[in-house]
Amino acid sequence: LAESLFAWAEEIIERGTISSINVKGAFKYMLARKEELSSYLDNGSLPMTNSLAERTIRNFAVGRNNWLFSGSPRGAKACGVLYSIVESAKANGLIPYKYILHLLKELSRHAGKLTSEILEECMPWNPNLISICQ
Repeated sequence: LAESLFAWAEEIIERGTISSINVKGAFKYMLARKEELSSYLDNGSLPMTNSLAERTIRNFAVGRNNWLFSGSPRGAKACGVLYSIVESAKANGLIPYKYILHLLKELSRHAGKLTSEILEECMPWNPNLISICQ
């Protein structure tokens, strides 16, 4: 089906039967990215669309004007880190507020002696956190 779609688009463009500049541009865009648009056919673990990624960053894009008031590049970086923590918690089915509280407690309890094992236990994909942060 995908190959038929690409062949049809090429035929339509060659015939010059598209009157709309926008539609013609969309067809050319599709044909120029043929390999990328059909990569999900070669790898079943790839999603057909990037809708999930777009929905995930939508809140960030909508609120990006708020980032202008971070005060400094360091403030903006801190906001970005916090945003990343919140979105990672959501993606793993955790309540962000509870997850951040858990992080603050655990990381302060181990302050000065953080190991990779302690950090791994704090990662949002740790199955033990579900009972704590839901």
